[in-house]
Amino acid sequence: MLSTEELDAYLEEDLGDDDDSNGIVPAVEAFGSIACKEEGVLAGLEEACAVFRHLGLTTATSFVDGQPLKKGDVVLEVRGSARDMIRGERLALNFLGRMSGIATLTAKCISLAPGVRIAATRKTTPGFRKFEKKAVKLAGGDAHRYDLSSAVMIKDNQIRVMGLESAIREAKRRASFTKKIEVEVESLDEAEKAARLGVDIIMFDNMKPATIKEGVKKVKAIDARILLEASGGITLENLADYARTGVDAISLGALTRDARWLDFSMDIRL
Repeated sequence: MLSTEELDAYLEEDLGDDDDSNGIVPAVEAFGSIACKEEGVLAGLEEACAVFRHLGLTTATSFVDGQPLKKGDVVLEVRGSARDMIRGERLALNFLGRMSGIATLTAKCISLAPGVRIAATRKTTPGFRKFEKKAVKLAGGDAHRYDLSSAVMIKDNQIRVMGLESAIREAKRRASFTKKIEVEVESLDEAEKAARLGVDIIMFDNMKPATIKEGVKKVKAIDARILLEASGGITLENLADYARTGVDAISLGALTRDARWLDFSMDIRL
């Protein structure tokens, strides 16, 4: 996942041009261990290993990304230059903390919505999307679209500019037959109209569970092959209610927006 160019750029961002903080540390042989300080789901281990190896250090672990963690679990051991170990410490911990936090929240959401696909959105950190989406997948979630080219999604602003029928017709004309067309609807009338126009996926946006449940019945009566998704205003507190509406998927910006970093620390000794 991490290219040499990305590793160089991330390290340059963190070290700067004149790293006296670590420049004073001797390049003596050292041993480091990274431990998780709370329960969660591990993600970012591959990236943390890549950071240290890029700096010429050796790594060892008995863990794999996606694995449940207990407080105190030592997820990674590192050997090599103390100076380079400290240089890579923060970047490695940032990958682990951010990605494991997302994976932990995703796993919690999945547990609250059995039988329904839990998906991310494009509400991601610029330049870090692929890692945030990866963390969702490691926990068993769905990455949804990686970018605007992954599928044709007709949202509220396209509908306001073009009209629903015109937007769907143009999408069918321009897009490859391999690309799915999804429409975001804000009413049951729009849902029924989109279903009759032959889209692949309908997203119920910012609707109450009871309304979505009714919409599911209406759409399935028109075309049972259409996939149905709920999104907007969905939280841990109401997720189970949305899961019971009959939708196939629930997408939550909260997976990346609200995920709290998991706490890791690194201990380095000679």
